[in-house]
Amino acid sequence: MNQNIDERDIDILLTIAREQTQSTEVIHQATDIPKSTIHYRIKSLKENGVIKNDLLELDLEKIGLQMTVISEVWAEYDKGYHNQIGKQLANIEGVNQVYFTMGDTDFIAIARFSSRNKIVDLIENYGAIDGIERTSSKFVITTIKEHSAIGLIDDYEKETLLDAHRSNISSSG
Repeated sequence: MNQNIDERDIDILLTIAREQTQSTEVIHQATDIPKSTIHYRIKSLKENGVIKNDLLELDLEKIGLQMTVISEVWAEYDKGYHNQIGKQLANIEGVNQVYFTMGDTDFIAIARFSSRNKIVDLIENYGAIDGIERTSSKFVITTIKEHSAIGLIDDYEKETLLDAHRSNISSSG
């Protein structure tokens, strides 16, 4: 079911992203939307799967995961290989994101670790997956920009988000 998201919903989501809280008081102060409306709207956004959970962004460096590794993965083509290998990559401890891509690279995997020893383990885990031909991993020296899923929407203007939702509704309707 597609929920009809309106300007108030977008204002609430943007405030959650900017303030890193679902507090009705904080959202009310930022938007002037009544607290009862905010509570109802957040409940509705959760019920419709727009807000998937109550987790907010973590500072991974502050909990010891200061090393980011971005890996390109090349695999042998086979029927359904993208699902099979993709799931195995996703199940490796420390791998936070896996993307099946078009072009020269089959997968991009992004992982966070606390030490170089864990990165050695990562490379060994890649090698243990049948069908992986080779990998190329890069260490991130400085993170310029990083967001959690809720933080991502703060990169967009309100009208862009409303247009995106309208376009999604019309194409699925």
